[in-house]
This record gives sequence, structure tokens and C-alpha cells, in this order.
Amino acid sequence: MAGISTVAVHADRNVHPSRAVAPPIYQTATFWAEDADQFAQVAAESRGKDFYTRYGNPNHAQVAAVVAELEGTETAMVTASGMAALTTSVLGLVSAGDHVIGQQATYGGTASVLLNLLPRLGISTTVVDQTDPGAFEKALTPKTRLILMESPSNPLLQVTDLSAVAALAKANNVITLADNTFATPVNSRPADLGIDVVWHSATKYLNGHTDVSAGVLAGPAEILDRIWDTGVLTGATLGPFDAWLLLRGMRTLPLRVERHNANGLALAQALEDHPAIAKVHYPGLTSHPQHELACKQMSGFGGVLALELNGGFEAADAFLGHLRYSRRSASLGGVESLAVHPASMWRGMLSDQQIAESGVPLGLVRLAAGTEDTLDLVGDVLAAAELELTR
Repeated sequence: MAGISTVAVHADRNVHPSRAVAPPIYQTATFWAEDADQFAQVAAESRGKDFYTRYGNPNHAQVAAVVAELEGTETAMVTASGMAALTTSVLGLVSAGDHVIGQQATYGGTASVLLNLLPRLGISTTVVDQTDPGAFEKALTPKTRLILMESPSNPLLQVTDLSAVAALAKANNVITLADNTFATPVNSRPADLGIDVVWHSATKYLNGHTDVSAGVLAGPAEILDRIWDTGVLTGATLGPFDAWLLLRGMRTLPLRVERHNANGLALAQALEDHPAIAKVHYPGLTSHPQHELACKQMSGFGGVLALELNGGFEAADAFLGHLRYSRRSASLGGVESLAVHPASMWRGMLSDQQIAESGVPLGLVRLAAGTEDTLDLVGDVLAAAELELTR
């Protein structure tokens, strides 16, 4: 197999060949056929590329080819967002009366699917402590059809033992679906650990430039065909231009992630012992309770870290105001550094009690290190921390 940077540049070369070095944008809603037989063939093709863009598009197919090669899976598909990837998967794989297991610490959108959407559809759910592989086994029922995982988790950077859960699921004929957004296929390939389907908010690291909303799924064709059937009905379609931007972003994914990894680790190490900081959550630190597990299933630890300010809510909010390079924003994975105070963001949606029950401290800040110079980012966060000490 070629190296990962070579894969990112060349894996889609033969998907829809042309003489253009930069792939064309197929900004069309529909495609014509030579005759009735060809029309029938393209209309029935799963995850096709030249029938109708809701069914597929050459730009979709190019992205899918690169994602599948990066993740080491049989095939892949694209959606209009990361949440579209998740909801289309779940709706395509489970039905009323089924049971789904998820994690306690997970992205808020995933939690809402587990706790709000699925129960409304007659699908029961259980959330478990993902740091305990035995908790997944205890949650299994004869009706369990799907296990949702996220590693590292958002925003507490907890690590799930993907191999252990995958083995448990296969022994019980349960499909596993893992969110690999934070790790990226550069740092971790869940399919190599036995996970069935991998998904990403491609808005984040895969695109890397904060100018696209997209999602991707990678896994076996048999499972993705089921998901794709649902996606055609729900219309969670990625636009051709957005697919083209996503493909362009993925060309530099390995280069960018190398810098994200370096910056994330440098920030975590610089802040770990600072008197303004109560705790730093980052799986690359030896102090992380699951550092050994992270080393087993990750080759790098990513650009996202979370830190708890000693002064709680007000200190966290003030810390963000002191930052020069990390702007206050809810996303991550772009070339620019971003920071968010979850409790501030949730204040308009949840009570203080609900925030506390989420397990996310009121003084927690999530930093998403971009690709800026490491010394500049470290100096910036240390200066903000020092200002917090004098506040």
C-alpha cells in the first residue's frame, strides 16, 4: 500500500478520469444516458456517480475513494454534514423495537440522537461509561442492534477501547459505528481494530479549512448500501462544489494533522502544571488515565485538548477573552485555532443543573489547535493563563 500522503493525493485518480490535473466540479443535478439499458443500470447502482446527484455525483465518488483508502475500508460515501452521516446510519440500520448502546461522554448531537430522537421512534437506548469495556457488555440485550462510539470523546477526550467493544459486538451480531472525527485516519483507523463503520464530521479535519459542511461514512459495501438507501430517501445530499472543496482539503490532511498533533501536545504540556489550570484533558499526556490505551490505538493524539480553569465559569469565560490567536467558535479541525467554553454555549439551552449532569465542568474550555507556529500558540495560552491569575 502507498503511504498516507500519496493516498490522499492519488486514491481517486481512476474514479472519474479526465485530463484535468485538478478534478472538475460536476455542478449538475442530473446526467443523461446513451440508451434504456444504460439508464436502467445507472438508476439501480448503489452509491453511483452519474444518474442523479441525490443518488451520487463524480465529486462524491472521488471523495469516497480517498476516504475508503485512508480508513482502510471496502468503500465509503458522503453526506451533507456529520450529523447527516450519523442520523442516516442509525435510521438505515435500526428499526422500532431495536436497542442501541451509546456513550455517556459524546458529542452533543450524538447524545440528542440517543436520548431524544431514537426513543421517539420506538428505539430504546442505553448510554454507558465508555472507559469501561465491561459496561458495554452489561448493556447488551437480545434486541441490541447497534453500538455507537466516539474516541477520543468530545469534549473530555476520553478514550474507548475500540478493539474490545468490536470483539464483543461481533460475538453478539451487533453492528459497531465509531466517530473518528477527533482522531482522523492519520492517527487512528477504527476498521483495523474491528469496527464495522467509521464516520466523520468532514467539516472538521478532513476538510480542514472551515468552509464546508459535510459528513463521510466508511465501511463494508453491504452495510453502506443499507445506509445509502436511507440517505436517498432523506435527501442528505452533499453539493458537488462542497464535495470538491472537501476533496481539495483532504489532499493535505496528513500534512496538517502532523502540525495539529504537535501543537495539541505542546499546548497540553505547557498548561498541565500551570497554577491557573486545575486539569488538562489530552490523551497524549502521561497523566491521562487512558494514555496507555491511546498509545495502543492511536499513532498521534490530535489537536484538541480540554482544560479546566481553577476559577470555574467566570475564569473560563475570561480566559477565552484573553486569547489572541484562538478565536471563540464552536468548531474545530481548521488551520486556524479555535476555542469554546461549553457551559457558556449551553447556557441558553440548558439549566445549570443539566450542565452539571452532563459531566462537563463549568470551568472547562476546549482548545482546538490549528496549524499556526507552535511557539506563538503556546505563548498565547500561557499569557492568557497568567492574566487569569491576576484577574
